[in-house]
Amino acid sequence: MAHVGSGATHAVVPNNKNESVLEGMRVVQGRVQFAKEHIDRLYQSAKAMAMDLGLSKRELLGLIHETIDKNNMQQANDIHIRLVVSRGLKSTPYQNPSVNIGLPLVVIIPEYKSVDPSVKVKGLRLITSHIRRGTPDVKDEMWNHISKATDIQACIGANVVGADEALMLDPNGFVKTCNSTNFFIVRNNEVWAPTRAYQMQGITRAKTIDICRANGIPVFEQDFTLTETYGADEAFCTGTFPSHIPVREIDGRVIGNGSMGPVTKRLNELYKQVVQKDVRRQRSEILAKL
Repeated sequence: MAHVGSGATHAVVPNNKNESVLEGMRVVQGRVQFAKEHIDRLYQSAKAMAMDLGLSKRELLGLIHETIDKNNMQQANDIHIRLVVSRGLKSTPYQNPSVNIGLPLVVIIPEYKSVDPSVKVKGLRLITSHIRRGTPDVKDEMWNHISKATDIQACIGANVVGADEALMLDPNGFVKTCNSTNFFIVRNNEVWAPTRAYQMQGITRAKTIDICRANGIPVFEQDFTLTETYGADEAFCTGTFPSHIPVREIDGRVIGNGSMGPVTKRLNELYKQVVQKDVRRQRSEILAKL
């Protein structure tokens, strides 16, 4: 749905897509999984970029619900939504927001999309990228911003050598994240998560840490090295679409026994329970939380 100013007497051109923020969401039985967290993150990124959506959070979620219903997706469990908000139309192709006309453009793209179950069985093969995560004074990695050139370059590097994802380091050389998912390791039954700095604040990442704390699983957000990663008992990636995917190999080193370990498996099962509790709520209850 577009929110565009009216009465313009001059030509308009599309917005530069780099002036956009996005969210990837899962929909189960017509309910957006962890809707509040996703909507809050979108608005935080938009505010950091000085973008006023012209919509309340409830109105935006209402539009998402309307899109789901119009596409008869209320009963499906494998719906992925890509929500993109760009700054909108411009009077001239120029990056300065002062030449924008009206409110931002909101695009809601729903699709049927499920995770290949074999991926959780065989696990991921990662390769460490030479491309480092950026500092917040250049482009804050906390933004869910459509300009992901560094992540894409890291992904291309992984593709070239036949790896599934790229493992990326921070400016200090500590392990940080993968190019499209968050990263964890397990050592001596302790879950280690890289610190929040220099990475996307993943919702599945946060839920995983919360689940650990709620279930007596030791969890630490800390810096750690590739050497400690190679020697981990388990490693896994998290994301809204895949939830928890085990990592079998990093830079040619097999992690643990090369399959999903017991801690990762337990976290995956506990996460499913949290998701089911969240999506059992009525839409009206979800809207009331925004």
